[in-house]
Amino acid sequence: MAGIIESSPAHKNFSRYDIRVIIKFSVILGKDASCIHKDLVTVLRENAPSIQTVRKWVKAVSEGRDDMEDEPRPGRPVTACGDANISNVLVSLSDDRRKTCEEISTETSMSRTSVFRVLTNKLNKKKKFSKWVPHLLTDEQKESRVNFSRNFLRRFQTEQNDFLSRIITGDETWVYSWDLETKRQSAEWRDFDEPRPEKVRRKQGALKVMHMIFFDMNGVILRWPVPIGTTINAQYYKKVLQDKLRPAIRKKRPGLLESGILFHHDNAPVLTARAVTDVLAGYKWELLEHPRYSPDLAPCDFHLFPKMKEHLRGQRFETEEDIIQATKVAIKNLDKCSYVTAFKDWLQRIEKCANNGGCYVE
Repeated sequence: MAGIIESSPAHKNFSRYDIRVIIKFSVILGKDASCIHKDLVTVLRENAPSIQTVRKWVKAVSEGRDDMEDEPRPGRPVTACGDANISNVLVSLSDDRRKTCEEISTETSMSRTSVFRVLTNKLNKKKKFSKWVPHLLTDEQKESRVNFSRNFLRRFQTEQNDFLSRIITGDETWVYSWDLETKRQSAEWRDFDEPRPEKVRRKQGALKVMHMIFFDMNGVILRWPVPIGTTINAQYYKKVLQDKLRPAIRKKRPGLLESGILFHHDNAPVLTARAVTDVLAGYKWELLEHPRYSPDLAPCDFHLFPKMKEHLRGQRFETEEDIIQATKVAIKNLDKCSYVTAFKDWLQRIEKCANNGGCYVE
């Protein structure tokens, strides 16, 4: 008998009504819920109802219920998710994808619950919040990012770590006398019934110092605080390259000047001026291209500066010298592996950019 049951597909053809009739018949025979459930599992296996369901119907039959059909349910029928309503929801969304379920409900004469069910279960939609991006990229700018990424990856595949080890990348950033700490930094362990901690939203400190920082896989080569009131133009940047960065490379990375530097910075007008490119060409430093509006592909912007400022947030500095010294300490406290991680993350971001059509990466 067991072999016949296991080999027969008939156990899949029992409807809920059929199962309830079997339960009713078994109750009349004097069987209890456990015995009935065991019989059902023997025949129906994974399609058998739960023991809770069997007990519910045993109780109903024992109390005199004869009708084994489902009782009428209040509310709209399941056809609210039919093809016509799905089409109506799609038409409503085509005008404005920010519409609420209530607004779509008003337009389509459907209940809010039905609208939500159509959106999530039938159309597989999910309402997503906008994210901040540096720039709304054009198709041409996306294509430029893809070309940069592919060229970078192609060269890395050819030269491997020798390529990365010769790259020096740099940028400038403001460091403020006070900057708000992040949500993660302000998190506290509290009891479940305690309220969330509060903090006052304030503006960044008025006093600030511009820092120009250059680094490679081995760490920071130059941290240069720009004197307050100084205008960073092409001539000033050229002077920093000549008088500060080049001597720092010679001192901290012996032999790198001779092996050939691959220099990377963004394409701000000051950095791409003729005076700057002439100096780089004179030093025989190869300038790596950088696509416009792409801080997500600049190691300083997506890695070094956030890591550095994480040590400074929430602290208050009274003088320019305090800011400079605190920045120096913050950089010194960064893990040595952090710089290798920055370059690995750079490769991963570039690969994502090449594969996602040039859109911003996180």
